[in-house]
Amino acid sequence: MTSGSLHQRGTAREAALARAVEDGLLGPRTPLVGLLDVDGVLAAVDALNEAFEGSAPVQHTFAAKACGLVPVLRLLAEAGMGCEVASPGELEQALAAGFTYDRLVFDSPAKTVEELEFALAHGIAINLDNFQEMARVDGLLAGREASGPIGLRVNPQVGAGAIGAMSTATATSKFGVALRDEGAVDAVIEAFARRPWLNRLHAHVGSQGCPLPLIAQGVRAAYELAERINKELGRAQITGLDIGGGLPVNFHGEDDRPTYADHVAELRSAAPGLFDGRYALITEFGRSLLAKSGTIASVVEYTKSAGGRRIAVTHAGAQVATRTVFMPDAWPLRVGVFDAAGRSKQGPAEVVDIAGPCCFAGDLTATGRELPAVEPGDVVALYDTGAYYFSSHFSYNSLPRPAVYGYRTDSRGQIAFALVREAQSVRSVVEESGLAQADALVALGTGRAAERQPTGGGRDIGHRLRE
Repeated sequence: MTSGSLHQRGTAREAALARAVEDGLLGPRTPLVGLLDVDGVLAAVDALNEAFEGSAPVQHTFAAKACGLVPVLRLLAEAGMGCEVASPGELEQALAAGFTYDRLVFDSPAKTVEELEFALAHGIAINLDNFQEMARVDGLLAGREASGPIGLRVNPQVGAGAIGAMSTATATSKFGVALRDEGAVDAVIEAFARRPWLNRLHAHVGSQGCPLPLIAQGVRAAYELAERINKELGRAQITGLDIGGGLPVNFHGEDDRPTYADHVAELRSAAPGLFDGRYALITEFGRSLLAKSGTIASVVEYTKSAGGRRIAVTHAGAQVATRTVFMPDAWPLRVGVFDAAGRSKQGPAEVVDIAGPCCFAGDLTATGRELPAVEPGDVVALYDTGAYYFSSHFSYNSLPRPAVYGYRTDSRGQIAFALVREAQSVRSVVEESGLAQADALVALGTGRAAERQPTGGGRDIGHRLRE
């Protein structure tokens, strides 16, 4: 984004916070809310498309794990994106959002037979994780041609970025076939030689904390392997390269860096042939498309001091900012302070910790920050929370999920809201905790337990739900 666009994003965010307070979406009775800048999301999609424009054929998919909310997925579907899913739940969300089968990519290192059968029957693109899964697909196809693309995920083992948990191309990563292990490359080539239905390679180095050169090394390894396989087989069997996503997000400032254009430039330098049109490219970006457009806002319930440090107690903690609370150095968040009317606070700064509502000492979303003086009734905003923070709720202390609203800004600077997800009621929390089975354990062994037999744990992966 340009400096003007960045200013516009910040202005829209402040206007949305003030309007949320004015409309009662945020206040004493609703002290926690998520806000998503729809214009910002669409601008990110445009930037992604522009960066790859004029290169090889490309299908951009959104990694559903970054924000598995159906209205958000519908927005991205209408913007022309595909969707990468990694579980039955994400698959159902994507289908409910309107993605057609041919715009889906199904990843996961633990696909069941039922999940594979569904994907194969509907022509959904699949990335296989290992040779055992490949053998399972052999049996399911039973000599039939596949109705959709099928790829193999490989681990180029190029190393870790700054966050080990987000690095998927380490020597011992759980994902894909480790290419530098003895005999692995030969085994991969043999697998393709025996299976004409294998026509893609997939490599993903990681996401946050992974620098662009490291990501490009992993993509280059997949590209070079594809070249070798096609050459040795004497045919263009591999026609698509899934190069993943993983563009890091700048959590330290307002600007977008690196950009999608930076990413493409790095890829062109590392593997120029990647863009010559012989391979269709598939991407799986998630966090980078949504993070900068999201804000979690909470009313400050109390302020206090401990050991000379000021503490502001809010309703936003580990339940919505799980990674930030448990790995604050890896996942820092910018913080804004607003008064009870939602207006940005100014004035002398004080050092303060921003605490959440969870019942453990480490439930802090920011530590030792210099911020304008915080008072009860103020609003604390956690920026850059559009990905993962809205949809990856941690049910510690049985805290309910907050409402999420999307907003857009018209030509006059007026804010309009749309409900994305209702706030979870406390009653719903109780129901999810087994309310219907409240007597099950005390009745066990008394003869009354037989009245309520288990109903089975089968997972609906699409077809049953829509029949």
